[in-house]
Amino acid sequence: MQFNFKSTFLFWLVLSILTTAFSQEVQPGATQTIHYLDLIKEKKVGLVAHKASVLISPEKTIHLVDHLLSKNVPLKKIFAPEHGFRGDADDGEKVSNDLDTKTGLPILSLYGKQRKPKPDMLSGIDVMLFDLQDVGARFYTYLSTLHYVMEACAENNIPLIVLDRPNPNIHYVDGPILAMEHTTFVGMHPVPIVYGMTIGEYAQMINGEGWLKESQKVDLTVIPIKNYTRDTEYELPLRTSPNLPNAQAVALYPSLCLLEPTKISVGRGTETQFQIYGHPSFNDLDFSFSPQPNFGSKNPKLKGELCFGVDLQNVERPKQIELKWLLDAYKRSPNKADFFLKSFTRIAGNTLLQKQIEMGKNEKEIRRSWKKGLDQFKAIRAKYLLYP
Repeated sequence: MQFNFKSTFLFWLVLSILTTAFSQEVQPGATQTIHYLDLIKEKKVGLVAHKASVLISPEKTIHLVDHLLSKNVPLKKIFAPEHGFRGDADDGEKVSNDLDTKTGLPILSLYGKQRKPKPDMLSGIDVMLFDLQDVGARFYTYLSTLHYVMEACAENNIPLIVLDRPNPNIHYVDGPILAMEHTTFVGMHPVPIVYGMTIGEYAQMINGEGWLKESQKVDLTVIPIKNYTRDTEYELPLRTSPNLPNAQAVALYPSLCLLEPTKISVGRGTETQFQIYGHPSFNDLDFSFSPQPNFGSKNPKLKGELCFGVDLQNVERPKQIELKWLLDAYKRSPNKADFFLKSFTRIAGNTLLQKQIEMGKNEKEIRRSWKKGLDQFKAIRAKYLLYP
Protein backbone atom coordinates (compact mmCIF):
# COMPACT_ATOMS: atom_id res chain seq x y z
CA MET A 1 0.00 0.00 0.00
CA GLN A 2 1.38 3.38 -1.00
CA PHE A 3 1.93 5.88 1.82
CA ASN A 4 0.38 9.27 1.12
CA PHE A 5 2.36 11.74 3.20
CA LYS A 6 0.25 14.75 2.23
CA SER A 7 -3.11 13.27 3.20
CA THR A 8 -1.69 11.81 6.41
CA PHE A 9 -0.15 15.13 7.36
CA LEU A 10 -3.44 16.95 6.71
CA PHE A 11 -5.33 14.42 8.82
CA TRP A 12 -3.06 14.92 11.82
CA LEU A 13 -3.04 18.68 11.33
CA VAL A 14 -6.86 18.83 11.41
CA LEU A 15 -6.96 16.50 14.42
CA SER A 16 -4.39 18.66 16.21
CA ILE A 17 -6.41 21.82 15.55
CA LEU A 18 -9.61 20.19 16.78
CA THR A 19 -7.89 18.81 19.88
CA THR A 20 -6.35 22.19 20.71
CA ALA A 21 -9.69 23.94 20.28
CA PHE A 22 -11.40 21.36 22.49
CA SER A 23 -8.78 21.74 25.22
CA GLN A 24 -9.72 25.43 25.46
CA GLU A 25 -13.48 24.86 25.42
CA VAL A 26 -15.67 24.63 28.49
CA GLN A 27 -15.42 21.09 29.85
CA PRO A 28 -18.00 20.03 32.48
CA GLY A 29 -16.98 18.08 35.55
CA ALA A 30 -18.06 14.78 33.99
CA THR A 31 -15.28 15.11 31.41
CA GLN A 32 -12.66 15.49 34.16
CA THR A 33 -12.46 11.72 34.63
CA ILE A 34 -8.96 11.86 36.05
CA HIS A 35 -10.28 13.84 39.04
CA TYR A 36 -13.00 11.44 40.15
CA LEU A 37 -12.19 7.91 38.95
CA ASP A 38 -9.86 7.31 41.90
CA LEU A 39 -12.64 8.44 44.26
CA ILE A 40 -14.98 5.71 43.00
CA LYS A 41 -12.42 3.03 42.19
CA GLU A 42 -13.53 -0.41 43.40
CA LYS A 43 -16.66 1.11 44.97
CA LYS A 44 -20.28 0.35 44.18
CA VAL A 45 -21.62 3.46 42.48
CA GLY A 46 -25.04 5.09 42.19
CA LEU A 47 -25.61 7.78 39.59
CA VAL A 48 -28.17 10.59 39.38
CA ALA A 49 -28.35 11.41 35.67
CA HIS A 50 -30.57 12.28 32.73
CA LYS A 51 -30.42 12.66 28.96
CA ALA A 52 -28.02 15.62 29.10
CA SER A 53 -25.47 13.76 31.26
CA VAL A 54 -23.06 13.38 28.37
CA LEU A 55 -19.37 13.81 27.63
CA ILE A 56 -18.63 15.59 24.36
CA SER A 57 -15.28 15.52 22.56
CA PRO A 58 -14.14 16.03 18.96
CA GLU A 59 -14.28 12.26 18.47
CA LYS A 60 -17.68 11.39 19.96
CA THR A 61 -20.52 12.11 22.34
CA ILE A 62 -21.03 9.47 25.00
CA HIS A 63 -23.49 9.22 27.88
CA LEU A 64 -21.89 9.19 31.32
CA VAL A 65 -23.41 5.76 32.05
CA ASP A 66 -21.64 4.25 29.04
CA HIS A 67 -18.43 6.12 29.85
CA LEU A 68 -18.33 4.80 33.41
CA LEU A 69 -18.99 1.24 32.30
CA SER A 70 -16.21 1.54 29.69
CA LYS A 71 -13.88 2.42 32.57
CA ASN A 72 -15.02 -0.70 34.48
CA VAL A 73 -16.74 1.38 37.17
CA PRO A 74 -19.11 -0.92 39.11
CA LEU A 75 -22.23 1.15 38.43
CA LYS A 76 -25.18 -0.38 40.25
CA LYS A 77 -28.17 1.97 39.99
CA ILE A 78 -29.34 5.01 38.03
CA PHE A 79 -31.56 7.62 39.67
CA ALA A 80 -33.73 9.76 37.36
CA PRO A 81 -35.17 13.26 38.04
CA GLU A 82 -38.23 14.97 36.54
CA HIS A 83 -38.64 14.13 32.82
CA GLY A 84 -36.99 10.73 33.37
CA PHE A 85 -33.65 9.27 32.42
CA ARG A 86 -34.26 9.77 28.71
CA GLY A 87 -35.71 13.26 29.19
CA ASP A 88 -39.00 12.74 27.34
CA ALA A 89 -41.64 12.96 30.10
CA ASP A 90 -43.93 16.00 30.31
CA ASP A 91 -43.48 18.61 33.01
CA GLY A 92 -45.17 17.24 36.14
CA GLU A 93 -45.69 13.80 34.60
CA LYS A 94 -45.11 10.93 37.01
CA VAL A 95 -41.97 8.96 36.16
CA SER A 96 -41.88 5.26 37.07
CA ASN A 97 -39.02 2.93 37.89
CA ASP A 98 -37.60 1.13 34.87
CA LEU A 99 -34.62 -0.68 33.38
CA ASP A 100 -32.13 0.90 31.00
CA THR A 101 -32.59 -1.14 27.83
CA LYS A 102 -28.96 -0.65 26.77
CA THR A 103 -27.22 -1.70 29.99
CA GLY A 104 -29.91 -3.50 31.99
CA LEU A 105 -29.25 -1.23 34.97
CA PRO A 106 -32.21 -0.38 37.22
CA ILE A 107 -33.53 3.18 36.86
CA LEU A 108 -35.12 4.47 40.05
CA SER A 109 -37.39 7.49 39.73
CA LEU A 110 -36.93 10.52 41.99
CA TYR A 111 -39.97 12.26 40.55
CA GLY A 112 -43.48 11.29 41.49
CA LYS A 113 -44.43 9.61 44.72
CA GLN A 114 -40.83 9.09 45.88
CA ARG A 115 -38.69 12.22 45.50
CA LYS A 116 -36.11 11.35 48.13
CA PRO A 117 -34.14 8.10 47.87
CA LYS A 118 -35.24 5.64 50.55
CA PRO A 119 -32.65 3.57 52.41
CA ASP A 120 -33.53 0.44 50.43
CA MET A 121 -32.99 2.37 47.17
CA LEU A 122 -29.49 3.23 48.39
CA SER A 123 -28.74 -0.31 49.54
CA GLY A 124 -25.50 -1.64 48.07
CA ILE A 125 -24.17 1.80 47.10
CA ASP A 126 -20.83 3.05 48.47
CA VAL A 127 -20.70 6.41 46.68
CA MET A 128 -23.15 8.55 44.72
CA LEU A 129 -22.38 10.54 41.58
CA PHE A 130 -24.64 13.46 40.62
CA ASP A 131 -24.64 14.84 37.07
CA LEU A 132 -27.68 16.94 36.14
CA GLN A 133 -27.63 19.93 33.80
CA ASP A 134 -29.36 22.84 35.54
CA VAL A 135 -30.70 26.01 33.88
CA GLY A 136 -30.31 28.41 36.79
CA ALA A 137 -33.90 29.08 37.89
CA ARG A 138 -35.18 28.38 41.42
CA PHE A 139 -38.30 26.57 40.24
CA TYR A 140 -36.41 24.12 38.00
CA THR A 141 -36.81 20.93 40.03
CA TYR A 142 -33.28 19.55 39.64
CA LEU A 143 -32.28 21.70 42.63
CA SER A 144 -34.88 19.95 44.76
CA THR A 145 -33.66 16.57 43.53
CA LEU A 146 -30.15 17.66 44.51
CA HIS A 147 -31.38 18.60 47.98
CA TYR A 148 -33.10 15.27 48.60
CA VAL A 149 -30.17 13.24 47.25
CA MET A 150 -27.81 15.18 49.54
CA GLU A 151 -30.10 14.59 52.50
CA ALA A 152 -30.47 10.87 51.81
CA CYS A 153 -26.72 10.46 51.35
CA ALA A 154 -26.06 12.31 54.62
CA GLU A 155 -28.51 10.09 56.50
CA ASN A 156 -26.97 6.91 55.06
CA ASN A 157 -23.28 7.94 55.28
CA ILE A 158 -22.80 7.83 51.52
CA PRO A 159 -20.29 10.32 50.02
CA LEU A 160 -21.68 12.47 47.20
CA ILE A 161 -19.67 13.64 44.19
CA VAL A 162 -21.27 16.42 42.13
CA LEU A 163 -19.94 16.63 38.57
CA ASP A 164 -20.41 20.33 37.97
CA ARG A 165 -21.93 21.77 34.80
CA PRO A 166 -22.24 25.34 33.47
CA ASN A 167 -25.30 27.43 34.23
CA PRO A 168 -26.57 29.17 31.07
CA ASN A 169 -28.17 31.87 33.27
CA ILE A 170 -25.20 32.44 35.57
CA HIS A 171 -24.64 36.03 34.44
CA TYR A 172 -27.13 37.67 36.82
CA VAL A 173 -28.89 37.35 40.18
CA ASP A 174 -32.46 38.64 40.38
CA GLY A 175 -36.01 38.16 41.60
CA PRO A 176 -37.84 37.89 44.92
CA ILE A 177 -36.38 35.66 47.64
CA LEU A 178 -38.46 32.57 48.42
CA ALA A 179 -40.38 32.97 51.68
CA MET A 180 -39.84 29.71 53.57
CA GLU A 181 -43.54 29.33 54.42
CA HIS A 182 -44.03 28.73 50.70
CA THR A 183 -41.49 25.92 50.37
CA THR A 184 -42.48 23.30 47.76
CA PHE A 185 -40.73 21.02 45.30
CA VAL A 186 -40.44 23.99 42.92
CA GLY A 187 -38.67 26.04 45.57
CA MET A 188 -36.98 24.70 48.70
CA HIS A 189 -34.47 27.36 49.71
CA PRO A 190 -34.39 31.10 50.52
CA VAL A 191 -32.92 32.13 47.17
CA PRO A 192 -34.07 34.45 44.36
CA ILE A 193 -35.59 33.20 41.12
CA VAL A 194 -32.21 33.52 39.38
CA TYR A 195 -29.33 32.77 41.75
CA GLY A 196 -26.29 32.91 39.45
CA MET A 197 -24.53 29.72 40.59
CA THR A 198 -23.58 26.39 39.07
CA ILE A 199 -25.21 23.32 40.54
CA GLY A 200 -21.91 22.41 42.22
CA GLU A 201 -21.70 25.81 43.89
CA TYR A 202 -25.33 25.48 44.90
CA ALA A 203 -24.64 22.07 46.50
CA GLN A 204 -21.89 23.67 48.58
CA MET A 205 -24.35 26.36 49.69
CA ILE A 206 -26.99 23.79 50.73
CA ASN A 207 -24.34 22.00 52.78
CA GLY A 208 -22.68 25.10 54.20
CA GLU A 209 -25.88 26.91 55.18
CA GLY A 210 -27.34 23.89 56.97
CA TRP A 211 -30.40 23.64 54.72
CA LEU A 212 -30.63 19.86 54.97
CA LYS A 213 -32.93 18.34 57.59
CA GLU A 214 -31.61 18.83 61.12
CA SER A 215 -28.70 20.79 59.58
CA GLN A 216 -27.02 17.58 58.47
CA LYS A 217 -24.00 17.76 56.20
CA VAL A 218 -23.15 15.32 53.44
CA ASP A 219 -19.59 14.26 52.60
CA LEU A 220 -19.50 16.42 49.46
CA THR A 221 -16.97 16.68 46.64
CA VAL A 222 -17.48 18.96 43.64
CA ILE A 223 -15.58 18.21 40.43
CA PRO A 224 -15.24 21.67 38.86
CA ILE A 225 -15.72 22.79 35.26
CA LYS A 226 -12.59 23.47 33.22
CA ASN A 227 -12.11 26.71 31.23
CA TYR A 228 -15.16 28.38 32.77
CA THR A 229 -15.92 31.80 34.24
CA ARG A 230 -19.08 33.66 35.17
CA ASP A 231 -18.78 35.62 31.92
CA THR A 232 -18.79 32.49 29.78
CA GLU A 233 -21.79 32.27 27.46
CA TYR A 234 -22.71 28.60 27.38
CA GLU A 235 -25.31 27.04 25.10
CA LEU A 236 -26.61 23.67 26.21
CA PRO A 237 -25.67 20.91 23.73
CA LEU A 238 -28.85 18.94 24.57
CA ARG A 239 -32.23 20.06 25.87
CA THR A 240 -32.60 19.41 29.58
CA SER A 241 -36.39 19.09 29.45
CA PRO A 242 -38.95 18.77 26.64
CA ASN A 243 -40.18 22.37 26.78
CA LEU A 244 -36.79 24.10 26.70
CA PRO A 245 -35.87 23.37 23.08
CA ASN A 246 -33.10 25.93 22.51
CA ALA A 247 -30.89 28.64 24.02
CA GLN A 248 -33.54 31.34 23.64
CA ALA A 249 -36.10 29.32 25.60
CA VAL A 250 -33.53 28.68 28.34
CA ALA A 251 -32.69 32.40 28.52
CA LEU A 252 -36.34 33.52 28.71
CA TYR A 253 -37.52 30.72 31.00
CA PRO A 254 -36.85 32.47 34.36
CA SER A 255 -38.99 35.44 33.28
CA LEU A 256 -41.73 33.72 31.30
CA CYS A 257 -42.26 31.00 33.90
CA LEU A 258 -44.00 33.69 35.95
CA LEU A 259 -46.74 33.54 33.30
CA GLU A 260 -47.16 29.77 33.65
CA PRO A 261 -49.43 29.93 36.74
CA THR A 262 -51.77 32.41 35.02
CA LYS A 263 -54.38 32.11 32.28
CA ILE A 264 -51.72 32.97 29.69
CA SER A 265 -49.99 30.47 27.37
CA VAL A 266 -46.20 30.58 27.10
CA GLY A 267 -46.16 28.37 24.02
CA ARG A 268 -46.48 24.86 25.41
CA GLY A 269 -48.00 22.86 22.59
CA THR A 270 -46.02 24.77 19.96
CA GLU A 271 -42.41 24.52 18.79
CA THR A 272 -41.53 27.87 20.39
CA GLN A 273 -42.11 27.07 24.06
CA PHE A 274 -41.00 29.86 26.43
CA GLN A 275 -40.35 32.16 23.47
CA ILE A 276 -43.90 33.48 23.00
CA TYR A 277 -46.89 34.32 25.13
CA GLY A 278 -50.54 35.02 24.40
CA HIS A 279 -54.23 34.45 24.97
CA PRO A 280 -57.37 34.37 22.78
CA SER A 281 -58.48 37.71 24.26
CA PHE A 282 -55.38 39.57 23.02
CA ASN A 283 -56.97 39.97 19.58
CA ASP A 284 -55.55 43.45 19.01
CA LEU A 285 -52.14 41.84 18.40
CA ASP A 286 -51.03 40.48 15.01
CA PHE A 287 -48.92 37.51 16.15
CA SER A 288 -50.90 34.32 16.72
CA PHE A 289 -50.47 30.64 17.58
CA SER A 290 -52.64 27.65 18.45
CA PRO A 291 -51.37 25.17 21.10
CA GLN A 292 -51.69 21.51 20.09
CA PRO A 293 -50.54 18.31 21.85
CA ASN A 294 -46.89 17.63 21.06
CA PHE A 295 -43.65 16.26 22.48
CA GLY A 296 -43.50 17.38 26.10
CA SER A 297 -47.07 18.69 26.29
CA LYS A 298 -49.82 16.12 25.88
CA ASN A 299 -52.55 18.52 27.01
CA PRO A 300 -51.33 22.12 26.68
CA LYS A 301 -53.11 25.12 28.14
CA LEU A 302 -55.61 26.66 25.67
CA LYS A 303 -55.37 23.55 23.47
CA GLY A 304 -56.73 24.18 19.99
CA GLU A 305 -57.61 27.81 20.70
CA LEU A 306 -56.30 30.64 18.53
CA CYS A 307 -54.12 32.78 20.76
CA PHE A 308 -52.87 36.25 19.94
CA GLY A 309 -49.73 37.48 21.58
CA VAL A 310 -46.09 38.46 21.53
CA ASP A 311 -43.17 36.77 19.74
CA LEU A 312 -39.92 36.94 21.76
CA GLN A 313 -37.77 34.67 19.62
CA ASN A 314 -35.42 37.47 18.64
CA VAL A 315 -35.17 39.54 21.83
CA GLU A 316 -31.76 39.87 23.49
CA ARG A 317 -30.79 37.49 26.26
CA PRO A 318 -32.10 39.05 29.51
CA LYS A 319 -29.75 40.35 32.16
CA GLN A 320 -32.51 40.48 34.76
CA ILE A 321 -35.95 39.04 35.44
CA GLU A 322 -38.09 40.76 32.80
CA LEU A 323 -41.31 41.76 34.54
CA LYS A 324 -42.59 43.71 31.56
CA TRP A 325 -44.11 40.63 29.90
CA LEU A 326 -46.02 39.62 33.03
CA LEU A 327 -47.20 43.20 33.55
CA ASP A 328 -48.20 43.52 29.89
CA ALA A 329 -50.22 40.29 29.97
CA TYR A 330 -51.99 41.35 33.16
CA LYS A 331 -52.82 44.76 31.70
CA ARG A 332 -54.23 43.22 28.52
CA SER A 333 -56.37 40.61 30.30
CA PRO A 334 -60.06 41.56 30.38
CA ASN A 335 -60.81 39.48 33.50
CA LYS A 336 -58.10 40.43 35.98
CA ALA A 337 -59.81 38.71 38.91
CA ASP A 338 -59.29 35.42 37.09
CA PHE A 339 -55.75 36.12 35.83
CA PHE A 340 -53.64 34.45 38.55
CA LEU A 341 -53.93 30.73 39.27
CA LYS A 342 -53.51 29.33 42.77
CA SER A 343 -50.05 28.04 41.91
CA PHE A 344 -48.67 31.54 41.22
CA THR A 345 -47.41 31.85 44.80
CA ARG A 346 -45.38 28.65 44.42
CA ILE A 347 -43.56 30.05 41.41
CA ALA A 348 -43.18 33.63 42.68
CA GLY A 349 -42.04 32.30 46.08
CA ASN A 350 -44.23 34.76 48.01
CA THR A 351 -47.70 36.31 48.10
CA LEU A 352 -46.37 39.85 47.67
CA LEU A 353 -45.69 39.85 43.93
CA GLN A 354 -49.31 39.07 43.02
CA LYS A 355 -50.55 41.74 45.45
CA GLN A 356 -48.13 44.30 43.99
CA ILE A 357 -49.36 43.66 40.46
CA GLU A 358 -53.02 43.76 41.49
CA MET A 359 -52.37 47.06 43.29
CA GLY A 360 -50.93 48.59 40.13
CA LYS A 361 -47.31 48.84 41.32
CA ASN A 362 -44.87 49.60 38.51
CA GLU A 363 -41.72 47.64 37.73
CA LYS A 364 -39.39 50.01 39.61
CA GLU A 365 -41.48 49.77 42.76
CA ILE A 366 -41.57 45.97 42.57
CA ARG A 367 -37.82 45.74 41.99
CA ARG A 368 -37.14 48.04 44.92
CA SER A 369 -38.87 45.54 47.20
CA TRP A 370 -36.38 42.84 46.15
CA LYS A 371 -33.18 44.77 46.90
CA LYS A 372 -32.67 43.99 50.59
CA GLY A 373 -33.22 40.27 50.09
CA LEU A 374 -30.95 40.17 47.05
CA ASP A 375 -28.14 41.97 48.89
CA GLN A 376 -28.37 39.49 51.77
CA PHE A 377 -28.42 36.52 49.43
CA LYS A 378 -25.40 37.76 47.46
CA ALA A 379 -23.39 37.92 50.67
CA ILE A 380 -24.26 34.29 51.44
CA ARG A 381 -23.68 33.17 47.84
CA ALA A 382 -20.19 34.72 47.71
CA LYS A 383 -18.87 32.12 50.20
CA TYR A 384 -19.51 29.23 47.82
CA LEU A 385 -18.45 30.48 44.39
CA LEU A 386 -15.87 28.37 42.54
CA TYR A 387 -15.41 30.42 39.37
CA PRO A 388 -14.18 33.98 38.80
